Amino acid sequence: MKALIQRVSQAEVRIAGQVTGRIGAGLLVFICAEPQDTPATGERLLAKILKLRIFADGQGKMNRSVQDAAGGLLIVSQFTLAADASSGNRPSFAGAAPPALGRELYDDFVARARAAHPEVATGQFGADMQVALINDGPVTIALQMG
Repeated sequence: MKALIQRVSQAEVRIAGQVTGRIGAGLLVFICAEPQDTPATGERLLAKILKLRIFADGQGKMNRSVQDAAGGLLIVSQFTLAADASSGNRPSFAGAAPPALGRELYDDFVARARAAHPEVATGQFGADMQVALINDGPVTIALQMG
């Protein structure tokens, strides 16, 4: 499972002009399931994200997690994280999980996040979404959990 995490001062997702998810300060998490992934993969990735120390402490050092900082999570499915553009100019997305598995793993990830963290907003799996954010730092981190 792949994730692209951005520390934000605010972020939102719109579908057909309507806001479906919004957070203030926290993490915007784009996730992509791969064919070999299981719910346990998502559980490990979520644990890493919740404990990742990328928020400033009192001395301005990245020493606090999203949970320590009481930040929100905005979780957005993004199969394009599996893009392979090594051959030609049109990316292949063969590395992404099939849609049914991707949806199952995304839903499981969101359910686990909601059980573990007080503020969780989402996009919608498979929808055409517009994501607006203000990247704080900027801090952007790519993670992969296998």
